[in-house]
This record gives sequence, C-alpha cells and structure tokens, in this order.
Amino acid sequence: MTLTLSHVTLTYPDGDGRLTALDRVSLDVPAGSLTAVVGPSGSGKSSLLAVAATLVTPDEGNVVVAGTETSGLSRAEQAALRRERIGIVFQQPNLLPSLTAAEQLQVMAHLSGRAARTARARALELLDAVGLADRAHRRPHQLSGGQRQRINIARALMNEPAVLLVDEPTSALDHERGAAVLDLLATLTRQRSTATVLVTHDRAHLDRMDRTVTMDDGRLTVPDPAV
Repeated sequence: MTLTLSHVTLTYPDGDGRLTALDRVSLDVPAGSLTAVVGPSGSGKSSLLAVAATLVTPDEGNVVVAGTETSGLSRAEQAALRRERIGIVFQQPNLLPSLTAAEQLQVMAHLSGRAARTARARALELLDAVGLADRAHRRPHQLSGGQRQRINIARALMNEPAVLLVDEPTSALDHERGAAVLDLLATLTRQRSTATVLVTHDRAHLDRMDRTVTMDDGRLTVPDPAV
C-alpha cells in the first residue's frame, strides 16, 4: 500500500474540551487506485486530507507514505516528504498570474532543486498528458476554469509523487468540465501509479472511482470488497 492510515485520531481545542475531527480512522490506498471520500460538511474529510499530507499531526495513530512512517519525522523532514512524495491538488488552482502554464510547473521543480532544463521537459510532458500542450505559454487569465484545474493537477504531479491528494476539484466547474477533470484524474492515477485520494461532494461521478468511502462525524466507513 502506498498510503496507509492506521487508527488515526485527531482532535482540536473546543472551549473547555476537545472536538474529535477523526475518530480512529484507518485507510489503505494502493498504488494506481483512486479512492473517493464523501460525506457531509464537517464530517472530517478535510482533516483526513490534512493528516495524509502531513500538514497536521494526529493525536494518535500512524500515517505511512510510500513506506515512510511519518510520525517520527521533524517538520523539515515532513516538508521534504511532501515535496518529493506527495502531490496536493487544492480546491482552487491558485495559479500565479504572471507565470505561463509551463512556468507554474517549473516552479515546483525549482523548489526541489531540479535542473531547469530537465524541469522544462518534464513540465511540457505533463501539460501534454493533461491535454494542454498547446497552452504552455498561456497565462491563467487566458485559460478557462477547466484548463486552470488541469494545470493544477499537472503541477501536483511535477515531482512524481507516490501519493496524490485532491480536494473538491470539480466544485467550481460545470457538470461536463467536472466529469472531464475526474476522467483525467482516473487516467493519470493508473498511468502514473499514484495512490490517489479525492474528497468530493459530487456523487454524480463516483462511477469513475475504484472505491468510495464515507466520512460521518469523524468516522470512516469502508465498504466490504466482497459485497
């Protein structure tokens, strides 16, 4: 398993007590598979992504990313793991307005110390993979919402992550563009063997997932594969 959460509990201060965001959550996501996480607002979906991304340290439990147990890592080591092994697709693309599509991706490689020539070739290869090879020199204001989200996905893949974490990628898109983005994520997950976790409120496209799990009040329900 490329991403494993085992008995993860996460709480936050809440007045005089603690609010439980994740309640002994366990989840295994194999390489090359796409798992959707659904559930009502406030159920713990975003907390699950934050813990999986090592952005938040749980109170209890273990998170293993590509064979690395994260609980004993320093902040610097966690940051390095995120750069090298975890890709994050945020709900809003947040592209830098002054940079071209290719440059948005090259920035990620620069942060990891990769050679500029190699980074440019990698950026162009990924833009081709998401169907935007002919938009490499366009800036965000020259692109549609769906195209910006595709660049967001390509950027997350720039450093060849083992784990891809995706937060509501279709929330700002219409039905057709949302379906196209999820088709793209499913294809890239299998082609690049990432362990992909996708938080979504859109149940219309769940047939594209390998598995759907449900968060409710901090607890995760995983369907029995035999059913």
